[in-house]
Amino acid sequence: MLASRLTLACAFALTAISATAEQSGAEQSGAIGLELNAATQEDTGCRLSFLVQNELEADIKQLALEAVLFDAQGQVSQLTLLDFAALPKARPRVRQFIIANTQCSAISRLLINGASACTGEGLTPASCEQALKPSSRTTIEVIG
Repeated sequence: MLASRLTLACAFALTAISATAEQSGAEQSGAIGLELNAATQEDTGCRLSFLVQNELEADIKQLALEAVLFDAQGQVSQLTLLDFAALPKARPRVRQFIIANTQCSAISRLLINGASACTGEGLTPASCEQALKPSSRTTIEVIG
C-alpha cells in the first residue's frame, strides 16, 4: 500500500514537472529573425540595415546584441553593441546602425557574440540568444 502511494506520488510529481516545463517552453517558443538586409556606404561609415522579426510569444522591450566585425582577411576588426530597442511580437522592424570610419567592403563577416540585454515577459539574454536566427541578403555573412 505504501509502495503504491509512493508510485502515485511520483507519477503526480513527474506530471507537474512536465507541465511546468511545457509552459515555460511555450513562453519562449518561436524565433527572432535577424536579417542583415543592406550594407550601404555613407560618408561617416558603413550603414547596416537589419530587418528584425520577433516571432516569440512576448514583446521584446529591449534587445541589445554584441556584434563582432571581421575584416576581409577574417581577422577581428571591431566589437560593437547593437541596440535594437523594443521589438513587438509578430511585427517586422527595420533598425539601422552606422559603423563609423568603416568601409562596408572591408567587412566580411558579422558574428552575433551574445545578447547583453533582452527584456520582456519570460525573456532573458540567454533565451533570446537561443531564439536568434541570423541571415544576410548582403555579401557580409552573419553568424551567431
